[in-house]
Amino acid sequence: MDGVVDGFWGAVGNTPLIRLRRASEATGCEILGKAEFMNPGGSVKDRAALGILKAAMAEGRLVPGQAGTIVEGTAGNTGIGIALAANALGWRSVIVVPETQSREKLDYLRMIGADLRLVPPKPASDPGHYVNVSRRLAEELGAVWANQFDNPANALAHEATTGPEIWDQTDGRVDAFTCACGTGGTLAGVARALKARKPGVRIVLADPGGSGLLDWVKTGTPKAEGSSITEGIGQAARAPGNLAQARDLIDDAVRIEDPAMLEQVFDLQMQEGISVGGSAGLNVAAAIRVARDLGPGHTVVTILCDGAARYQSKLFNPAFLRGRGLPTPPWMDAAG
Repeated sequence: MDGVVDGFWGAVGNTPLIRLRRASEATGCEILGKAEFMNPGGSVKDRAALGILKAAMAEGRLVPGQAGTIVEGTAGNTGIGIALAANALGWRSVIVVPETQSREKLDYLRMIGADLRLVPPKPASDPGHYVNVSRRLAEELGAVWANQFDNPANALAHEATTGPEIWDQTDGRVDAFTCACGTGGTLAGVARALKARKPGVRIVLADPGGSGLLDWVKTGTPKAEGSSITEGIGQAARAPGNLAQARDLIDDAVRIEDPAMLEQVFDLQMQEGISVGGSAGLNVAAAIRVARDLGPGHTVVTILCDGAARYQSKLFNPAFLRGRGLPTPPWMDAAG
């Protein structure tokens, strides 16, 4: 039957492009957001999860209906995608997450049956860093290590799906693409897909405070400054393998600080009815910056990574924001 898909695995992808009215009107451009929060696991990371698990199946390391375990270190969303995809085919998931991530994501992982392992936040070079812990756990359990940061199946999933969808949905009229990077899989995969079809399309990395990727793009060396309340994006010390392989396709990078990110999160929710998380707000702020640089009449596409409900205790908590010297909108102040 037309329009019927097969479970979680069939429901990932083919998300709509949403015209962002206020951003478009402010710049004279068409600014479009890929509604990745509409994936069944609620985020763009569902695509990476499927790409990684499909690659493991193709290599015979996981077999549907047979016992299998997948281990991953994640800020939360990739773990959610992996856990749901694993549930659908009878596998166990062990998800290692820094304990500083939002309560909502941690509760969701527990709710969907993931074996959640919380670890203190550590630098990437520390053996206690969540990625390093997940690698050791996979070795100890004899399990598949998803390794989203350096597993090429991550970027390949976006090259095969997200990029071509954007091209088709815009009828090829896309002038720039921008998004933030955690693993770099989304940016790398979409960049390869779009540049193969239109070499002149502009690819811009959006970076939060505390991340060194902007300097990596501009100078080749990461240099982290400042901080951010965003989760799952930015890298302080190195470019992950997925991103590094696409270095020659990235035309520029822009820094978006938390106040600009929050402005877009709150405006999208209250003015356009689009409820998204911090990384999506940062992406929209970056798309506006790129659109203004290009001038009126262009089309800029970005990623609406996930929904706001996963950050209620942070982004929508006035005490949390005020404690970090960040602005709160009038409607939030009125609500207490």
